[in-house]
Amino acid sequence: MDLKLNKSFLSTASAQLKGQVQVPDEALFSLPEKVLQFGTGVLLRGLCDYFIDKANKQGVFNGRIVVVKSTDKGDADAFNEQDGLYTHCVKGLENGKLIEETIINSAISRTLSARNEWSAILECARNPEMQIIISNTTEVGIALLESDKVTSSPPQSFPVKLLAFLYERWKHFGGSAESGMVIVPTELIVGNGDKLQEIVLEQAHRNALEPEFIEWIDTHNRFCNSLVDRIVPGKPENSAEILQKLGYQDDLLIMSEVYRLWAIQGDEHVRKVLSFAQADEGVIIDKDIEIYRELKLRLLNGTHTLMCGMAYLLGFKYVKDVMANGYMSRIITNLMLGELSLAIPYKVDSKTADRFGRMVLDRFRNPYINHKLLDITVQYSAKMRMRNVPILMEYYREFGRAPELFAMGFAAYLQFMHAVKEVNGNYYGECNGEHYQINCNYASYFYDAWDNFDLHKVLSNRSLWGEDLTQLAGFEESVAKYL
Repeated sequence: MDLKLNKSFLSTASAQLKGQVQVPDEALFSLPEKVLQFGTGVLLRGLCDYFIDKANKQGVFNGRIVVVKSTDKGDADAFNEQDGLYTHCVKGLENGKLIEETIINSAISRTLSARNEWSAILECARNPEMQIIISNTTEVGIALLESDKVTSSPPQSFPVKLLAFLYERWKHFGGSAESGMVIVPTELIVGNGDKLQEIVLEQAHRNALEPEFIEWIDTHNRFCNSLVDRIVPGKPENSAEILQKLGYQDDLLIMSEVYRLWAIQGDEHVRKVLSFAQADEGVIIDKDIEIYRELKLRLLNGTHTLMCGMAYLLGFKYVKDVMANGYMSRIITNLMLGELSLAIPYKVDSKTADRFGRMVLDRFRNPYINHKLLDITVQYSAKMRMRNVPILMEYYREFGRAPELFAMGFAAYLQFMHAVKEVNGNYYGECNGEHYQINCNYASYFYDAWDNFDLHKVLSNRSLWGEDLTQLAGFEESVAKYL
């Protein structure tokens, strides 16, 4: 198919597309750039950019996004070829009704490479219309890299890239209160905004930046804790069929479920700046978002983490297929509602947890979403520590024994991390005679550990878990019987 989705194509094809897809009005392309976004991933595009696009089309927010591509991988070329436009297919059940909509998202103005276009990114800091920074750099993105320098072009880590941007803005606008930003990280880390602010301030001190600048960061910029919840598996398997029907090529096509939530901790100032929240009830701005975070992190993400390795090693590819299997569905249901929901490390009443859990199980069963189990295993070890270890510790405080299905899922995780070969720094496990890549920062650790596997040594590794898991009576034995 030769016709590629971009502004030129839309200028001639808008009329014929109407009725099939929501087409953006040409006036939207002239809206000012108000958002700097670190990350090009499908979660950002399928949720945050979805909300901004929806608001723009309602005449509410009236601002576009500059996307910063921080890695060598990804789709920056496709973004530029398509003028930032992409098709978003939303499909699933909402209140028992089938919802289907196809949207051409026009929220992204341009995409810049941190490596090759750093000066253009710093130029954005001088834009008075720029008000918001959002990010999703995975759980390992918000981390302190001690050697990172704000003067590098670009800095290596996301926090120091952000620091360099803020420093440029502070210098350009003379440290005015009005030039402060609202910064909303969406990485799945407890207190992600607080953590990011802590690292940015630490790096400002390490880089010996002016005390007045550091005070401006602390006083006039809002780092908001947030959580995001929408299953966005990326490009649907029947994408060729969808695009054939639409009549154009789109290398950035994504699919998502209907359910959406972006909970942001903030006050009236944050609400005013993030005015796109008015356009969809899925954006919640509140002084306390902890209950949303805990329910989502522990029941949806925590269940995903404990099920993905086990299900993949049993030959499943997608979450929906796991849930369509009667035996596996019962295991996942009992894991979530019989173990995880009973040990959420936050005050949540049992009826609320049960209701939320059953809604999540329905989302797992969505037949229209091909959510790959392998995608869930990315940074598997960090996810296990952040999502699941706190539940394990709380379960022991409450019940004093090993949660059996948790132990089964944990054993499957260890088995999944059994790399059988290494090629150019990439590690591969083996399942049913086929190799799969282990995309985890601890892949090399487990490659060595499995050479002469010592479960006790692995479970007692505090650098992995933040705890010595061998101190939990019976847990080591429960995990061992499933290995």
